[in-house]
Amino acid sequence: MTKVIMHGCNGKMGQVITALCKEENDLEIVAGIDVSNHIVQEYPVFSNIEDCDVEADVIIDFASVKAVEALLSYSTSRKIPVVLCTTGLSQQQEEAVKQAAERVAVLKSANMSLGINLLMDVLKKAVHVLASAGFDMEIIEKHHNQKIDAPSGTALALAEVLNEELEHTYTYQFDRTKERKKREKQEIGIHALRGGNIVGEHEVLFAGTDEVITFSHTAYSKQVFAKGAIEAAKFLKDKPQGLYHMGDVIEAK
Repeated sequence: MTKVIMHGCNGKMGQVITALCKEENDLEIVAGIDVSNHIVQEYPVFSNIEDCDVEADVIIDFASVKAVEALLSYSTSRKIPVVLCTTGLSQQQEEAVKQAAERVAVLKSANMSLGINLLMDVLKKAVHVLASAGFDMEIIEKHHNQKIDAPSGTALALAEVLNEELEHTYTYQFDRTKERKKREKQEIGIHALRGGNIVGEHEVLFAGTDEVITFSHTAYSKQVFAKGAIEAAKFLKDKPQGLYHMGDVIEAK
């Protein structure tokens, strides 16, 4: 049985994960952390993570970036692996994650969806064939009107997958309105759309001469991210220190 501390248990994703965990036979939430007490959970909830004295195997985090430092401090001091799902981290926080991974297992991903991470694996193979054939690459992402960061962390991660395979020889283009000129060959366009209650859509478009190939992923509910986080927690239990990704979870299946 994997015992989990839910960091951000009363937030939207925390509630979704809590509901899904009730259906799990080999995983249970034994404690929660949240500054808000507007929801009564079946497990104990602590407003301060340092007050949590419940034994656990893994922490699942879906909280605020403001709580990342305290989370990493708690995780490393108690040697509890953490599935870090919070996005929009600063460069300083990203460095803190790397330092924490030297002491405890940390799984970090821009998107917890198993589908998105499988798509990333497919793109690693496709980009070698299509980029060398002269195809232009564009990424389009769509999210709800409450999302703060743009482009999404997932869109940037998709771009990085492509660029890493191409030995980082491409630049990213976020806004073509700044200059009136033709598209550069060695660039990846990234576009963000915001509206309504779109959960998340990502499209990677390869445009060549007389043909277009599109890889896309659509999330219809937050459950896809919750399911991925749960699978990641099961994977991370008892893992040695190090920085892990959802690709490791998929590879282990």
